[in-house]
Amino acid sequence: MHKDNPLLGVLLMLGFCVVAPMGDAVAKLLGERVPIGQLLFVRFGVQALVLLPIVALTGRIWRMHGRVLWLTLLRTLLHILGIGMMFSALRYLPLADAIAIAFIMPFLMLLLGHFVLGEEVGMRRMLACAVGFAGTLMVVQPAFQEVGWPALLPLGVAVNFSMFMLVTRQIARDTDPIGLQAVSGVMAVAIIAPLLLFVPDLGTGALTWIAPNGTTWTLLLSIGLLGTLAHLLMTWSLRFAPGATLAPMQYLEIPIATVIGLVVFGDLPNGLAMAGICVTLAAGLYIVMRERAMMRAATPAPIAPVPGKTAAE
Repeated sequence: MHKDNPLLGVLLMLGFCVVAPMGDAVAKLLGERVPIGQLLFVRFGVQALVLLPIVALTGRIWRMHGRVLWLTLLRTLLHILGIGMMFSALRYLPLADAIAIAFIMPFLMLLLGHFVLGEEVGMRRMLACAVGFAGTLMVVQPAFQEVGWPALLPLGVAVNFSMFMLVTRQIARDTDPIGLQAVSGVMAVAIIAPLLLFVPDLGTGALTWIAPNGTTWTLLLSIGLLGTLAHLLMTWSLRFAPGATLAPMQYLEIPIATVIGLVVFGDLPNGLAMAGICVTLAAGLYIVMRERAMMRAATPAPIAPVPGKTAAE
């Protein structure tokens, strides 16, 4: 059992906020080339192939029973659905827009953590989350009329991953992160493979299989590696800090995704979007500084010696 360490949890979540948009950018690059079912199969297959040898060599605990096993299966199903919706959204939307629209998720997490898990949510955390969400609304342009229903996919992602992270928080303290991700990868492959083999495609193209060239294979492997690392960082962060603490931090994904979108796809945010990026960044940095101040305040001060007595006394 690990004790809470909010600052460490925040730093791990920051790592997630950097790595996850990188994986999304690769998925966007592959969106026009690779069917969604194949993307998901390779994404989770790489996760299993990378982590299973680590589990075997290090003797980590991976066997699960009872409640933890069923919650892990639920977590895997939510993971598949959430990533599938996000990869689909990225076919239609700019990277920063898709992630920004999905960022109602931390607000949902804050409410779920408070009302379902009974986590303490102070006024400052609630305010920081609200400010970050306001920044998100500034980044999101009213583009629903331009892209139609696919603009709603990131909202589905938000609801899905709020439940995903709630389930993760329930089992994070009772499982090894690497063992959890390895088992989840195997479960996902076992779920997706029969769909690709036996379920008719029905003309959507989602469940077909193509023969990738060398560049496409490299990008596919990158999705698996980046996704595995991102969700390991997220799982570790939830071992050390409650969801209410981590929720505002995740807003940092938006400016990071904007930079990646600019470099890779040439998507330049306008003035309102840039202002929103600054607001969300400020909210996230505020949480980091506040957690550091709280940790310092929680550290017992050294007891001053009483005049006339030695330390031995």
